[in-house]
Amino acid sequence: MANVLFYLLLAVIVLYTVFPFYWAIVSSLKSGSALFQVDFWPQDPYWENYVAVFREQPFGRNILNSLLVSISTVLISLSLALAAAYAMGRIQFRGRTLLLFVILGVSMFPQVAVLSGMFELINSLGLYNNLLALSLSYMIFTLPFTVWVLTTFMRELPKELEEAAIVDGATPFTIVTKVFIPLMGPALVTTGLLAFIAAWNEFLFALTFTLSSEMRTVPVAIALISGASSYELPWGNIMAASVIVTVPLIVLVLVFQRRIVSGLTAGAVKG
Repeated sequence: MANVLFYLLLAVIVLYTVFPFYWAIVSSLKSGSALFQVDFWPQDPYWENYVAVFREQPFGRNILNSLLVSISTVLISLSLALAAAYAMGRIQFRGRTLLLFVILGVSMFPQVAVLSGMFELINSLGLYNNLLALSLSYMIFTLPFTVWVLTTFMRELPKELEEAAIVDGATPFTIVTKVFIPLMGPALVTTGLLAFIAAWNEFLFALTFTLSSEMRTVPVAIALISGASSYELPWGNIMAASVIVTVPLIVLVLVFQRRIVSGLTAGAVKG
């Protein structure tokens, strides 16, 4: 009986998580009044929606923008988080725990609470309508959890490895890059992928700090897709665009699923 309930619960969870994406695919293959008909699969798939997404706006450029911003955000976050994790995970100093909680506390502020201040900062730096503005502003929500996860992982690495490297004359930079990074593959993949997804899906900062259609990222581009008139909402195009930008994330998760699980569980149990 317990096994039956377990698999029933598992089926409900899978249905709950997969069905929205499945329905987005079905809706992306419909047009006109067919969008309002309940079909498990369209009788005559309408592939024109996928073509229209790229024809009616610079959606290819928007995807490239999101890719550049997400990759740069991941690289900057991991670089800074590695340095911070080494300091807070391997070096003893007063207030280390408090500092770690302060860093984590930054992520608890809603984006709208810091939006006006970030806008003034971005504007004063001359980065308005620039992709670099997005990469820098995304540090607010990617750095805290990358620092926290990497610090937790680095604390569990054997101290003997570090001591042996110090005896051999290795500097802290060498210890981090040559000794620790090869051992932190699962944690780096996990935090990097989570940071990539967060940057890829971010909407508020991207809407506020960009102006032209050529500088928009995909969430903003999808939100601003419009029909032939103000009374028309092209659900087929919107669903097609959503499917296009969701598939790469699914592929990434499937490819790195084992490393993600290893990274999430690493350091959870000591000894």
